[in-house]
Amino acid sequence: MTTPTRPSPFRWLLYAVGRGLPPRNREWVLYDVTTRTWVLRHLLRATVQLAPVAVLLYLLMPGSSGVRIGAVLGGLALGYFYSLAYMYETTENRAMKAGYPRGTARELRDRRTAVVRDEQARRYAEQYRTLPPGS
Repeated sequence: MTTPTRPSPFRWLLYAVGRGLPPRNREWVLYDVTTRTWVLRHLLRATVQLAPVAVLLYLLMPGSSGVRIGAVLGGLALGYFYSLAYMYETTENRAMKAGYPRGTARELRDRRTAVVRDEQARRYAEQYRTLPPGS
């Protein structure tokens, strides 16, 4: 198995704001949207998108610092809410930009979590579904 080629920091920043990566990073994109920490990676990309807007709003908005902080925090909460609401679609679109068919990322994540769920079900059955001695 080959190790996916990571993009440079500059290309990753462009990727974080929605730009596609070159073909040599194709496998890395699929890894990025299907690895165990894919949700955290998605939130990091959302933070990269939201941070500049939040800083500009804080600096340019009139009013006391408390009001500006409250408004920026409210905007960040709304931004993260929508980011989480559409994270499955966003990761699918990233995989499609890399050249994978629609549904590939979801299928890989489902396959990986099925192994974990099966193992958890097996351990649960061993611990709680056996009859106590003398029954």
